[in-house]
Amino acid sequence: MPPRTPEETFRRLLELLLAKDMDAIADLWAEHGTAEFPFAEGDAPRQLTGREAVRAYLAGYPDLMDVREIPAVTVHHTGRPDTIVVEFTAHGRTVATGEPYQLDYITVLTTHRGLISRYRDYWNPLAAASAAGTLPGLLGSLRSGATR
Repeated sequence: MPPRTPEETFRRLLELLLAKDMDAIADLWAEHGTAEFPFAEGDAPRQLTGREAVRAYLAGYPDLMDVREIPAVTVHHTGRPDTIVVEFTAHGRTVATGEPYQLDYITVLTTHRGLISRYRDYWNPLAAASAAGTLPGLLGSLRSGATR
């Protein structure tokens, strides 16, 4: 069987996210692949290097966010056959509060032999913190960072 295309890999990632199978999501990463979060703030990491770092990062995700639906996915193919840009929306609820949430993402995904070699995830940190119930802490960290 030939390796998955970048789009097939990404769509598999979304299926696994809905199934809450974080280990299987981590298995989509190349051994030394990266996950980057350029808009991350506060205590959130800006970069993870390696499959096991991704696995550790994702381990508690279902305890924080209950993703129930990915109603919109748009894939943009680039001039590079190994790279796609994906716009998608996730709907669900915050586990701690039970509050519903909706987050929009833009992801740039690069694969090698069907595994993720680079994953750049762009999302609104204020919307994510609001959904997670951590907005006051994030705003406090931003305020203290601005006064340094």
